[in-house]
Amino acid sequence: METCPPFDFAEQYYQNTGSSCVRQESFFGTKPLLNQGVGYSIILGFGAFFAVFTSFLVWLEKRYVGSRHTSEWFNTAGRSVKTGLIASVIVSQWTWAATILQSSNVAWQYGVSGPFWYASGASIQVILFGIMAIEIKRKAPYAHTVCEIVKARWGTTAHITFLVFCFLTNIIVTAMLLLGGSAVVNALTGVDLYASSFLIPLGIVIYTLAGGLEATFLASYIHSLYVHVVLVVFVFLVYTSSSKLGSPSVIFERLKEVSSRSRLCMDPISHEGQSCGPVDGNHHGSYLTMLSSGGLIFGIINIVGNFGTVFVDNGYWVSAIAARPTSTHKGYLLGGLVWFSVPFSLATSLGIGALALDLPITSNEALHGLVPPATAVALMGKAGAVLLLIMLFMAVTSSGSAELIAVSSLCTYDIYRTYINPEATGKQILRISRIVILAFGCIMGVLAIILNKAGVSLGWMYLAMGVFIGSAVMPIAFSLLWRKANAIGAVLGAIIGCSLGLTTWLSVAKIEYGRVDLDTTGRNAPMLAGNLVSILSGGGIHALCSFLWPQNYDWESTKKISMVENDKSHVSEDDFEEEKLKKAKSWIVKWGLAFSTVIVILWPLLSLPAGEFNVKYFTVWTVIAIAWGTIGSIVIIAMPIVESWDTIGMVLLGIFTNQTVEKKRAAEVEHQDNHTTNP
Repeated sequence: METCPPFDFAEQYYQNTGSSCVRQESFFGTKPLLNQGVGYSIILGFGAFFAVFTSFLVWLEKRYVGSRHTSEWFNTAGRSVKTGLIASVIVSQWTWAATILQSSNVAWQYGVSGPFWYASGASIQVILFGIMAIEIKRKAPYAHTVCEIVKARWGTTAHITFLVFCFLTNIIVTAMLLLGGSAVVNALTGVDLYASSFLIPLGIVIYTLAGGLEATFLASYIHSLYVHVVLVVFVFLVYTSSSKLGSPSVIFERLKEVSSRSRLCMDPISHEGQSCGPVDGNHHGSYLTMLSSGGLIFGIINIVGNFGTVFVDNGYWVSAIAARPTSTHKGYLLGGLVWFSVPFSLATSLGIGALALDLPITSNEALHGLVPPATAVALMGKAGAVLLLIMLFMAVTSSGSAELIAVSSLCTYDIYRTYINPEATGKQILRISRIVILAFGCIMGVLAIILNKAGVSLGWMYLAMGVFIGSAVMPIAFSLLWRKANAIGAVLGAIIGCSLGLTTWLSVAKIEYGRVDLDTTGRNAPMLAGNLVSILSGGGIHALCSFLWPQNYDWESTKKISMVENDKSHVSEDDFEEEKLKKAKSWIVKWGLAFSTVIVILWPLLSLPAGEFNVKYFTVWTVIAIAWGTIGSIVIIAMPIVESWDTIGMVLLGIFTNQTVEKKRAAEVEHQDNHTTNP
């Protein structure tokens, strides 16, 4: 077997000159493209910027609009956030490091089916969560966390059980954020993995401490703005302006060539050759087909796992609680549809671009999320590396701040207020919230170091998450959707379902591959079996117990969950009118199920007759990706500004006239006194 010529870094992409060869160098095997100073500047500089900027915005609103910074405001943002900002927050919160990195990895593995299954398999959960968001407003309007609802309905045992699952979800999500972020920062700049694991959370902790949930929302909007601008830049670069690619037809021809060539890639860990094309399990071994067994298996795993990281992540419940009742359902539907464009459009450009350029990316690099930076560097050099690095930093920090608030709310309301100090005042709640944010921010760094030491990759963690938390999905959904659901079924379903999922996962790995380690447990068959058993057995056990011993619950106890401080200045009782909320629920059920059916069932079914895409079909496919990404970006950037224009106007007027809330109130009192004296 002939040896491949070394990768020419200056040329920016590798052309294979032989019919088969063994790769001896990886894309990131050379000196990092950027120096460590750039890495530290982005991590520390942007962290400091967001800490100062978001805190300043919160102060402006307090000074010129009159927001009261109570514990309720800190943890729920006044329960009055509008549709556009909720959608933007959902997009930002759901855009993990994995969204940017793992989506391109599955494009590199399976071709065009990878980005589609990543996007569709992880957007329906957000869309359908809109149903849960409306039910919160109907059945627990003043709750602070999902576990508060569980305790009010099912009691202490269930409360502790689901508290554990919620914390586990936050730990898994946080781990994925830092694993992906630290890997890319290290690959592009050489910044130490362990240093970046501690420094990345630093800025998040500072602005979350200062401004609570509202600061998180404001930062999330800025993060979304940058992510979508860069997304559009990369999509148009790959498909319209790049001198190396530049059009769907050129990419199509390159993918055909790469798919048809049988060659070996050297894995730097095992030092074993593995097939890089044609693709096992794909129709004709092509990257240009939806007929991909690997892509479909990944799609199923993706759907199961992400139901867990939405329905069992308190961060999404906190966002729903913070939303204005009339905005909640529309915000989640819009957020899910716009988020679809992030993995679909971005991975269809950067992931497919890596294949078309035939970059020498090893499987280990791909598992650690290094496909997008490789393509960005190959097409734009240092500028691409910087753009991608900042984009990734934005994704990690926005999702990380949501996780901080989620953990803080659980510790504050479900542990401190429930079991330690039931009579806690607003000031005490606020203090505990900030202590937890600081503590968990430090724990985030330690967790990432442990996982890096253990050799756990972003790809492995992403696929395994459903095994650990999938069993809790249906019991949590039943808590608001099904009056017959009982407590014993919820507890047994979550615990036994998780145990069965873990047992199945490890057993299949042992039976199929003869050993249990990170390699075998990370393969498709064990992951698929473990994920499916976990979510289905958890729901099945709960349903069986509930049919045998129905609870017939009326939600009166969840409606009695109260605020710590009776701060209803931002909400109107009219917003909680039952008829309005029922109409909203009917709307989100209809449209949520319709869009979910289209993107998970109808779209892939309609693409199957095409078999291996021809150039026209692939062009239409890429045009959809470009259009969806562009339109979604415009909507998510413009809509929050339009909706908040009155508040922006009040702040600007206050700045130019120096008319603070206190001065306005004094002027109103003086006017009333004058009117009383001189009627």
